[in-house]
Amino acid sequence: MWTSATTDMIITGIGQTLYMTILSTVVGYVFGLPLGVMLAVFDKDGLRPNKAVYKVLDVISNIIRSIPFLILLILIIPLTRLIVGQSYGSSATVVPLVESSIKEVDAGVVEAARSMGASDLRIIVKVLLLESRTSLITGATIAIGTILGYSAMAGSVGGGGLGDIAIR
Repeated sequence: MWTSATTDMIITGIGQTLYMTILSTVVGYVFGLPLGVMLAVFDKDGLRPNKAVYKVLDVISNIIRSIPFLILLILIIPLTRLIVGQSYGSSATVVPLVESSIKEVDAGVVEAARSMGASDLRIIVKVLLLESRTSLITGATIAIGTILGYSAMAGSVGGGGLGDIAIR
């Protein structure tokens, strides 16, 4: 039956799930947005093409992205325990979303800004990020939904939240 203990457990689970989702999303964007921008800037068609730097960043991004979340969650238990004092993890699918959003910006807009004497930093901030904002918001929505699902999976390794309640 539905008791006050059940209600308290669900409220606690919702709080833990929101905490994991929001924190993971913020951390993902703090690290993922700059990495995605760098990938777009150093790409062969980017502002500052640099094959070596692009390749290194691309390999890092692809390795992180291709590891199944549950395996990643288990692999980073020692790291998360060291950083947070607990053993639940987070996911960041943000990098490829940011890179693809920025690559959608019309090259003509970038060229127009460059011809008006805009610096690379100004082009990144005022053109690339501004012009790709709709796609970035869509990507953020997808990332939040994914991270919310991943936070439920974290319950299978003692991560708390609604996933933990479902397992129990």
